[in-house]
Parts: sequence; C-alpha cells; structure tokens
Amino acid sequence: MPVFPRLARFLLVAAPLLVAPAALPAQSIRFESGPRQVTLLELYTSEGCSSCPPAETWLAQLESTALLWHEVVPLAFHVSYWDHLGWKDRFASKRWPQRQRDYAAEWNSRSVYTPGFVLNGEEWRGWFDNRAQLERSTDSPGVLTATSNDSTEWTITFVPAARPAEDLRAHVALLGNGLATAVRAGENRGRNLLHEFVVLELNSTPMRNADGRFHATVHLVAPAANDAQAASAAVWVSAGTSQAPLQATGGWLAKRK
Repeated sequence: MPVFPRLARFLLVAAPLLVAPAALPAQSIRFESGPRQVTLLELYTSEGCSSCPPAETWLAQLESTALLWHEVVPLAFHVSYWDHLGWKDRFASKRWPQRQRDYAAEWNSRSVYTPGFVLNGEEWRGWFDNRAQLERSTDSPGVLTATSNDSTEWTITFVPAARPAEDLRAHVALLGNGLATAVRAGENRGRNLLHEFVVLELNSTPMRNADGRFHATVHLVAPAANDAQAASAAVWVSAGTSQAPLQATGGWLAKRK
C-alpha cells in the first residue's frame, strides 16, 4: 500500500508564520481536492501536557513538505481537560474534548488522552510506535471544493464518485499558525511552546443535494485580532452521524512570510 514518506526527509528550514489581521485575504480563496481521498489528520493536545510538545513538533513539520494540503490536512485541537492542573491553555475549548469523546464512542473506547492522533476518523498510534508514516488512502470519494471572499463565509461543493447512502455535512475550521506561548506553570513550566494548525473556529452544516452535487454555505466567526489570527483553513465532508471525513481540502489564507 502506498505510504507517505517520512516527514524528516522533507523537513526544510522555515521562519515561523505570523499573520497579522491586515494580512487576511481580500481576494477570493479557492481550495479543491482531487478525486482521491486527502487525509485529515487530527491531533488532540494541550499546553498543560508535557508529552504533547514532541507530537506538535512532528505535526508542524508538515508545513515544510509537499504533502501539505495536497495529501494531508492537519488540525490541532487543544483540549480543556488539562486546564485545572496548573496551566490554562488559551487555545483550549470544551468543544474539542467532546469531539474526542465522540470519536472514542465510535471506536467503543471509554478513554481519551493527549497527545492523541486521529487519521481519517480512526485512532492512529503510529507516532507512539515510531512509525511516523501515514498510510495514504486508496479511496476516491469525489471532489471537494471550498471558496470564500472573506475567510468567514464559505461555499462548499462536493461531487461524490458514488451516491452517498447518508446525508452529508460540510465542516470548515480556521487555523492559527506560527503561534507561541511562554508557559509559566504546570507540566511545561518555563517552556516556550510553538503551535501550528491550531483550530481557532469550527462550524458545520448539512449539505443540499442538487442533481448529485452537494452544496452548503458555512458561516464562521472571525477569531479575535491578535497573534491567533487565522492563517489557514481546513475543509472536510462527513456522512451521517459519523465524524469520519469522506474528503478534505484546505490551504493558506495569506502568503507565508
């Protein structure tokens, strides 16, 4: 089965991406997948977890590879269940532990943990086993397209290769890149943590079927104008009540510095 080459082979030296509010796009944004499935890779993490920084460093290497957006779309969900143990993660949301628990329920598991990886809707432990290779899907579910003029209102179109058996939902996440936090308490006290692909906002909506083409408009609230300004976006489609993605796409909202 084809696999992604080890990320280390593609690692390049790049300056951190810092996006100011003025750098957000004024022109039209367009992301499009091919017919072959693009991998959606989710990391559940926390600034209060001492074992999370290495996982985030590994995820961040994707920024310097040719895999990014074309073969893999990364997301870092900062969970809130570490916040009471000495350090409150400013990127954490109570929504993300619920998303993680919903995945665990789909896997018939009772536990959630950090760092935790989800690969195309399935628990992935390759990072822990020093098998940092991501198997590329051989499925060809169809073509997903996302367009926006302001990064907050998105028009999503999905043309499936086969008629889906369940209703579809469109999801859009705004991501922060090149973010840094000086941690002053908790397990990571004294460390300067760098973050990429941090989920700042996420919304989803049902899709409409029009002669085999599925459409949706997704509205998002823009993040506050600070160093957590959105720098990239991830888009995916799921079926029924499952969170597992059928297809994904994404890209930068502003040019990398």
